[in-house]
Amino acid sequence: MSFRTNRTSRRRVVGSAAAGIAGASLASGRLADVLASRRAPALIQGGTKLTYWGGLIFSDEANSMLEDAIHAWGEDNNVETEVVMINQNETNQKVSAAVESNTMPSALDMGLDLALLLSTTGQLSDLSTLYDSIGSAQGGWHESVDTSLAASKFGGIRPGIPFGAGGNVLFRRQDILDEIGVSEAPQTWQELSDLAAQAQEGQTGVYGLGLALSNVGDANLMMSALQSYGGRIADDEGKNCTISSPETKTFLEWVKAAWDAGLFPPGATTWDGAGDNTAYLSGQAIFIANTGSVSIAAKNDDPDLYEATAYSALPGGPVMRVAPIGPNLRAIPTSNEDPDTALALLEHLAQPEFIGEYFKVAIYGPVLKGQDDFEAFTSTPVLGGLRDLVTNGTAPAYPDVSNTAYADFSSNFMVPKMIQRIVVDGVSIDDALAETQEQGDAIYAKYQ
Repeated sequence: MSFRTNRTSRRRVVGSAAAGIAGASLASGRLADVLASRRAPALIQGGTKLTYWGGLIFSDEANSMLEDAIHAWGEDNNVETEVVMINQNETNQKVSAAVESNTMPSALDMGLDLALLLSTTGQLSDLSTLYDSIGSAQGGWHESVDTSLAASKFGGIRPGIPFGAGGNVLFRRQDILDEIGVSEAPQTWQELSDLAAQAQEGQTGVYGLGLALSNVGDANLMMSALQSYGGRIADDEGKNCTISSPETKTFLEWVKAAWDAGLFPPGATTWDGAGDNTAYLSGQAIFIANTGSVSIAAKNDDPDLYEATAYSALPGGPVMRVAPIGPNLRAIPTSNEDPDTALALLEHLAQPEFIGEYFKVAIYGPVLKGQDDFEAFTSTPVLGGLRDLVTNGTAPAYPDVSNTAYADFSSNFMVPKMIQRIVVDGVSIDDALAETQEQGDAIYAKYQ
């Protein structure tokens, strides 16, 4: 499935929904009602221009719905709108270039790590007033989301408006597992690799562990696995890197053993952000960890695979189970000379009339308590799982401290790169650990 970066017209989206294609199940004319704008406050001055950078997700329909909602809002409020959809694994690169050239958009989607990095350098506006207003109107923010956005972590500001919570659940090909008499989900990472090896045996072109080990956000799942083994990125104060430890070494021994056993697809160390999605949808992977996008794609394009898929929480390690959530935000750069217009758009996009429909075709869990009973979360198993993750999952970075140094470490994919040194370059585990410790020391020293 390819991502579309051009805008789909409102007429085309409404027509597709009426015809019933793309699996959206939206009645004729319903999408037009969803996109009908609540009139923005009088503070908007007609004739202004707003540029929005949206984050592409593995759902063409969700991407188009966001684009069309922004354009429709602009048309209703006499605001010229430009929407640029960006692969989320390229957002950091795009933002870095834009900050350097002073060409940041009016508003944009981003993850928590990038928000941490930008807020420390004064690049993001304080959206506390709008954050509080939306929370009060819709039952309050989920505790895990609210804690993640605590102003104390961002220099005293709320750097954005959460619009969906991501997080990984474990997907499994239950039809293949049934063949070996396994009905329950693996409870530990070791049990996962054992089952993957057993299920893979006798299969052709199928790999047990469709987990990314490349320089993309999906591969930072390995940080959670490392932490579940008792490894830590830094000390309890979040001041000093402590990745080199016996616990981290045990984790790396598990990864290398699984790699040597041929459980990972050969390209897992070079995948792009859609690598695990593609592997599962093409029948090449038995287990993956995903936020839900694969389930939506399978439901639309491969109903048999959709029916054959089961879901469970991430496995635990010998020390604990780590299942972090990751709020996604809509933020406004401080370079925006017309922040009030962008604020009005962000308020519009947070309304139930739009976001309730968006959740049905997107891959996110709720961020507000008033969203818990939306149809998306009560009728779709994988989205219901994401709702449970928001309610019961661990805070970002836990048990480490979610601070700018941790975000820097994560954004530079230090754990996936350490694994690549071992499984691709043939460096010993001890040497790879020493290298990563040195690099981690340099990262954490920047923020002392």
